[in-house]
Amino acid sequence: MTKKNGFFAVALITSLFFLWGISLNLNSILVPHLKKACQLTDTQSSFVDVFYYLAYFVIAIPAGLFMHKYGYKKAIILGLLLFATGAFLFYPAAQIRLFSFFLFALFVIASGCGILETAANPYINNLGDPEHATFRINFAQSFNGLAATLAPFLGGIFILSGKDLTKAERLAMSPDQLNNYLQGESDAVKIPYIIIGLVVLSIAFLIWKTSLPDIREHSETDSQASWGSIFQEKNLVLGAGGIFFYVGAQAAITSFFIRYSKYVGAIQEKRAAALLGLAMLGFMAGRFIGSVVMRFVSPVKLLIIYSAINCILLVMAFTVDGQLSVYAIMGVPFFMSIMFPTIFSLSISGLGEKTKKASSLLIMGIVGGAVIPFVLGRVSDMSDIRKAYLIPLISFAYIFYFALKNIKVKELRAVVTH
Repeated sequence: MTKKNGFFAVALITSLFFLWGISLNLNSILVPHLKKACQLTDTQSSFVDVFYYLAYFVIAIPAGLFMHKYGYKKAIILGLLLFATGAFLFYPAAQIRLFSFFLFALFVIASGCGILETAANPYINNLGDPEHATFRINFAQSFNGLAATLAPFLGGIFILSGKDLTKAERLAMSPDQLNNYLQGESDAVKIPYIIIGLVVLSIAFLIWKTSLPDIREHSETDSQASWGSIFQEKNLVLGAGGIFFYVGAQAAITSFFIRYSKYVGAIQEKRAAALLGLAMLGFMAGRFIGSVVMRFVSPVKLLIIYSAINCILLVMAFTVDGQLSVYAIMGVPFFMSIMFPTIFSLSISGLGEKTKKASSLLIMGIVGGAVIPFVLGRVSDMSDIRKAYLIPLISFAYIFYFALKNIKVKELRAVVTH
């Protein structure tokens, strides 16, 4: 490729990091919104995360096989087409206000995003001069952080209405009035997701028309690493648990933040969405600050410190009254920011020819995002939302334990993020 074409190719692949970041972080808006529009319990609303992250788990290995056979470009186009299809399915789902239809649409979106994430991380790493690979991956990941910040803000403006009826208000309404209110809430997702679908289709068209290098990777020695030998790597298995608990905690904390803010801090949903956006701005800043701090403090020690701080903040979430507890939760994303790439890199460190299969195992650990929010929602329905935040506390306690087990590791290079 020419230098100009190379820059355009990197820009296109970088846009993928932004797109799946928007999709993923809109879940924190969809959980409270669909809970209201479809009249769900906390457990039922957690299925937004369950179906989204389950798709990542299901698609991980097929995506890898597809990439191996057809290459990165076709895999990326397939991912974008699935993403767009799922976004367009939000229109009929909202029209009939059927939660199971929303879940199917989300599963299709997440399947597309799972393919994109599986392809884009290694592809951009190899798309150009090897000595600038670290810059390219960090640059692309910064747009993922930007999306994490913007999604709650935009969702709060264009999806959340700020209206939440009390039980008395619902009982005072006629069936037609209540139905019109609920349908209006459901319809709010139509235009935003049609726009998302059109943008995603546009990117798919540009990638289809753009000449991209067909980078294929295959190592003869890698095929010798059996799955049985992978499971014998104790630190890898512990690391898969770390990914499971990290992604689960991240999904649970962000998805139930608006509900927690309302019932513990008496904060209205639109303001809560804005506060979540600020918290995710801290997440993005944490990635940049963490990369600087790691020049002076070992990544493992930083992981120990950050996981311990998050445990303290979450203790405050169910012991401190009022808005102070909400502000404590807002601090958690900053200290989550370095966890995924650090856990991932610690888990595959020193595995050599087993690295590719080990990476697949770790990516499958993302299914924690389906399990932990469900457990949190269930605990919330059985007791209350405050006590439910004990679940992510346990998650960060596990990460603290995993970091302690790796305390002797001195140097580490982050290779991927989520």
